[in-house]
Amino acid sequence: MKKSTRVNHPPAVELPAGNHAVVAPIYQTVKFEFDTLATTEAFLRGERPGFLYTRASNPTTRQLEQLLAELQGREDCLVTASGIGAIAQTLLTLTGQGDHVVCFVETYPATRYLIRRLLGRFGVRHTMLGVEDLAGVERVLAAQPTRLVFFESPTNPITRIADIAALTRLARAAGALTVMDNTFAGFHQHGDYDIDLFVHSLTKYASGAGDVMGGAVIARSELIRGMRTDFSALGGVLDPHAAYLILRGLKTYFVRYQAQCASAGQIAQLLATHPQVERVHYPGLATHPQHQLAARQMRDFGSIVSFDLKGGEPAGRRFADALELFALAASLGSTESLVVTPAMMGGRDLDPAQQRTSGISAGTIRLSIGLEDPQDLLADVARALEAARS
Repeated sequence: MKKSTRVNHPPAVELPAGNHAVVAPIYQTVKFEFDTLATTEAFLRGERPGFLYTRASNPTTRQLEQLLAELQGREDCLVTASGIGAIAQTLLTLTGQGDHVVCFVETYPATRYLIRRLLGRFGVRHTMLGVEDLAGVERVLAAQPTRLVFFESPTNPITRIADIAALTRLARAAGALTVMDNTFAGFHQHGDYDIDLFVHSLTKYASGAGDVMGGAVIARSELIRGMRTDFSALGGVLDPHAAYLILRGLKTYFVRYQAQCASAGQIAQLLATHPQVERVHYPGLATHPQHQLAARQMRDFGSIVSFDLKGGEPAGRRFADALELFALAASLGSTESLVVTPAMMGGRDLDPAQQRTSGISAGTIRLSIGLEDPQDLLADVARALEAARS
């Protein structure tokens, strides 16, 4: 074999029987092959397992899918290149012309866009309510056949808590599938509820480091099996190296999540007693209007603390600019703390009544608590609150 050929066909290195890598290798390849045409054809007929093309499946991404499904308490999973990619592909796969979707004002703005604008162009109708309006949900489901009920809990950014048992019961009675964006709560929460499909942004708590993007939809095997071909055709595949980085991040998921929640609770307590703060939105506080519901549904209350500053937008701007340890950046769940103001949260697609329902005011601030020392974070927030007085 000439050297120009050898560099394209390097010597194979296979681990001997009984010898295993502690960390699984990254299968950074687009293509896989079988030894013979007959075995290739058997794979294409579904008569033998294997891999052929990474857009359809890959051992590294498959390991991530299996791990996420187990964490969420479901049978199977599909991963995608981003969180909104997982939501978009799920919505496109599960709906068709003439279908109806129930969604909520307290939803990630990009998700609202997908349901209201993108699906609307293909003849999918929607009704948008407040997530606490269970009577409205029941009324809408009784009035027209509905394909999906799509919701979040806790919601972004005001951390309202959906009554999951009630929503799933109403949807099940009406023959609708429930899709829950579970990103804020994490993979270890809400799996014991009768939810058909969970979607997650892996960019957040799964990765943890803020350096890789990904998304996932997790459900029972027959639902995932019916979605797999469409997901492959849509092409929003997660790169194997990104899957490896997310797998690496998940090794510290529980340690990170619990530490961030503990710090978030301390910061929420500080905010709740500060005269510059009008209202704190953190479900772990006994003063949160849905604290008891959150305590029934959740093991941990999350790392997102939102609050309303007295003084509105000017006070919010002074507060955000005075922070030293919180980056003015979108996203959440990573090791560094972040701050977001109303201008960064979106909501321009909502009419005045819907904006009031959303609960976002001119002085609303969202903090994502990272892994810095909690005493440093408390001191930074306290300094910024004093600066907001000016």
